Parts: sequence; C-alpha cells; structure tokens
Amino acid sequence: MKRTPFLLLALLATGCSQTRPPDALPPLGQADFASYQQQTRHWLQQRRQFVTAAPQDELAYNSPQQWQPTGTPRGAILLVHGLGDSPYSFSDLGPGLAAAGYLVRSVLLPGHGSKPADLMAAQYQDWQTLVAQQTALLQREGLPVYVGGFSTGANLVMLQAMADPRVAGVLLFSPAFKSDSRIDWLAPWVAPIKPWLRQPDEGVQQTPVRYLNVPTNGFGLFYRSSSAVLSALAAKPYDKPALMVLAEHDSVVDVGEARRLFQQRFTHPASRLVWYGRQAGSTQDPRQLWQSDYLPQQRISQFSHMGVLFAPANPLYGQDGSLRMCRNGQEDAGVAACQHGATVWYSDWGYREPGKVHARLTFNPYFDWQLGVARSVLQAGQAAAQPVVAASSSSH
Repeated sequence: MKRTPFLLLALLATGCSQTRPPDALPPLGQADFASYQQQTRHWLQQRRQFVTAAPQDELAYNSPQQWQPTGTPRGAILLVHGLGDSPYSFSDLGPGLAAAGYLVRSVLLPGHGSKPADLMAAQYQDWQTLVAQQTALLQREGLPVYVGGFSTGANLVMLQAMADPRVAGVLLFSPAFKSDSRIDWLAPWVAPIKPWLRQPDEGVQQTPVRYLNVPTNGFGLFYRSSSAVLSALAAKPYDKPALMVLAEHDSVVDVGEARRLFQQRFTHPASRLVWYGRQAGSTQDPRQLWQSDYLPQQRISQFSHMGVLFAPANPLYGQDGSLRMCRNGQEDAGVAACQHGATVWYSDWGYREPGKVHARLTFNPYFDWQLGVARSVLQAGQAAAQPVVAASSSSH
C-alpha cells in the first residue's frame, strides 16, 4: 500500500481549496450545442495565446465542431479529445462519420485550447460534467447516441457509457486506460507543490492545435480518469458494441493492458479491436483485426499513439502536412535535418535506427479501412439500441 506523507496531503488539500478566477475555464451548462459552441469560441478569443499569424484558423481548430450528414441522421456521436489536444483531433474522423450518416459533435475539455497554464485551473469534475452534459444534449435529438474518444478522452467516454445505459456503443482510439509509467499515481499528489514537471521557458509551449507542455495537474486529472475506468471495468464488463484502436509501439499507454481488457471485459460479439503492429500469434478471436505497422514503401517504421486519428491527406498532420513533428526523441542533428526538410521516416516517440531520421507518425495509411470498421461497430450498436425519446419540456 502506498503511503503519502502528511505534508503532501496538507498541500493537496490547500491546492484543492483554492478558488479560481471566474473566467479561468470556458462556461458549461448551456441549453443547446450552438450556445456551447458560441460561448466556448468567445472564451477562446479572450484567453488563447495565439502562435501563428492566422488566429481565425487557430480558433477554428480549437473550437467545438459539429458535422451534419446529408440526409436524416441514423445516429449521433460525441467525440472527446485527449490530454493537451483539441477538437482538431477529429478533423478527419468527424467528416468521415458524418458521411456515413451520423450527426457528429466534438467538445473542448476545460483547460484546453487557450494556453497550457489554464490546465492548472481544471478539475476532474469539470471534464466529467462536460461529457455528461453534451451526451445529454445529443440524446435530446431522439437518435441512438454513441460516444468516442482519443487517449484520456477515451477514458472519459468509457466512464460515461458505463454509467449511462442509453449510450449505444463506444469508439476508443489509443485509450489511455493505463499509462506506460509506474509512477503516474504520484501526479495528483505532486501537482500542488510542483506545478510543472518540465518548467515553461521562453520557447514555444503549444502549436495551433495542441499543447507541447502540460502542467502536473493535467497528468493528475489523467490519472484519475485512468484509475476510475480500470475500477469500472473490473466491476463489470461492457456488453455493448465497442471499437478499440491500438498501436503496438505506442509509447504513451500500456497497450498490452488495453488489449487484455478488450479480450476479457468487452463482451459484445460485434466489438472490434484494430491492432497496428506485429501479428500476435494465432488468435481464434474474429473480433481482433490486424494490420502491419511496418510500411517501408511509405517510410513508416512503426505506428504512434496519435497517428491513428488522421488521414494521409490531412493538411496539418498528413503525409504532406505543415506540422511535421521533428522532436521525436532523435539526436539534435536529426531534429535539425528534419526541420530543414530532409527526407524522414516515421515512428512513435524515441525510435531510432542507424542512417535514418524519424519524425513522429501523425497519419494513418489505413484510415479509410479503419473508418469502415468503425461503421460496422456503429451499425451493430444501432441495431441493438433502445429507442431514444427526445427530451420533453419538463426534462432538465
């Protein structure tokens, strides 16, 4: 059993009792999604630290989005980004799911989209409240509702799905059920006395679409979501359709644990696990699908935590995208060569190979195939979903 020194407990209590400025986070509790979008965008205009000469683009990247299908929606999907990210995470997935007939919405987790220091004001309850409120707003549309998320966002939507029997199914991309760190449990205790694990400096702290540095409180909130989802899945299995997408060489989360949980706790026959990596022996489970993550013809050595989300044509993260991630655990000379336009290979963080420079893989060559797998899972959820009755005027 881990023992926490009394001083740390006292400091934690002091940090939790501090009040925060009223405008430190975007407002919640709107009566409809349009109001949520508008108020969040206005908050971003006031709070965001812009990093390019195109502030309107940055506002669009970080604001909640909605994608409408061309005809009558067959269902509705709420998408939640991960720690340090933004709604831009779903810039390809959102339109793709809308084209398949779904009303799709993305949200901005409190503390995100503005500047990394704003994450110090966020509390776990803020994230839970946002997901619950926006799920409820979607349910008023009278459609089968699904929830999807990336990394920490996958934890949050998984908890919502397990708590709300009206949710028809889940889409989980690189779910951060368990970190690859053995000391992640320390983050909530350390945050009050060490606000930053990596001190902010005069360098760039964020890109147009994500934070490059996250305060300790952000990691503490992630750990709370991780602990909660592991406890929930240990208490009961999830028996509705689920898609889980994992990259074997993910350097951020424990994909082995996520795969074990899929095999043992996700019980619906239409659930699917997409595994990018080496084929893991002979499996008789038809629910598990495999694709190699070594594609030398595309200079891809391995897949990454974030790369599963984006299509190769994405303007920022795609094959010819403008946001090449050169700081990928390489030597300084390799980083400089990448930044000056050298031909690179792609991998997850920290992979090295003699004679090659590796940037982060930020796109998925199998994106269209993966989208088809997601559609099959959603259709299974639609077939099994209970009819959803739109909220009456007496509902809250």
